[in-house]
Amino acid sequence: MKIAVQVYSVRDAINDEASLLKALEKIKEIGYEGVEFAGYFGASAETIRAKLDELGLVCVGGHIGLDDFAPEKLEETIEFQHTLGAKAIGVGGAPHSTQEECVKTGKILGRARDYAMEKYDMTTYYHNHSEEFKPMRNKRLPIDVIGSYCNLEIDTYWSFFAGVDNYKFLLANMDKIVHLHVKDGVDGHPKALGEGNCDLISVVRAAKAMELEWLIVENDDPVPNGFDDIARSLTFLKALIRSQQ
Repeated sequence: MKIAVQVYSVRDAINDEASLLKALEKIKEIGYEGVEFAGYFGASAETIRAKLDELGLVCVGGHIGLDDFAPEKLEETIEFQHTLGAKAIGVGGAPHSTQEECVKTGKILGRARDYAMEKYDMTTYYHNHSEEFKPMRNKRLPIDVIGSYCNLEIDTYWSFFAGVDNYKFLLANMDKIVHLHVKDGVDGHPKALGEGNCDLISVVRAAKAMELEWLIVENDDPVPNGFDDIARSLTFLKALIRSQQ
């Protein structure tokens, strides 16, 4: 498995195109092989792709707004992502409080997936937090409703925090899951990998059984800064992967 990082983890160091490109350099220097974006800071897809190619980084995906998948924006969205080299693109969250909201969110992403698959063999995904594992009034889980229309990126700390058995859930839903966020935390507060109480061994075991190509590291609240935090996480995750071989 290869390891990417969600660029949101180092957001405090990025405020424009130049600092985004510098952040990519630092991410590569730390040892990551891929990135998942969370904003492009005014940089063109061509500029970002050139930097990725220069560094030998792969764009594994990105979090964009649900509105970017609307019919009137879809072609532009998919062309941008194709230029970056992404094979999957998704949202970091979208309305999911009711059955109706879940269906609407899922259908928007599902229609976008159909378009992207036909044109570039690209898929779309929905990224969860813990709330998507809480039953709605009709007893259904938002994650199940949304996942019936599009693919999923499971944030394995938020699923763990919601009380989910990650190993069982991931294997049961492996046909829908395109990416995993590997994250740690304590009592709902994200931490660097190995510094919380998430069942990371189960996550890696499941990822191996699913034959996933990428694992994506993320920390919403890095300490003391994003780059130091993701460096510690990478060291821990590499050692964990080796221990499971």
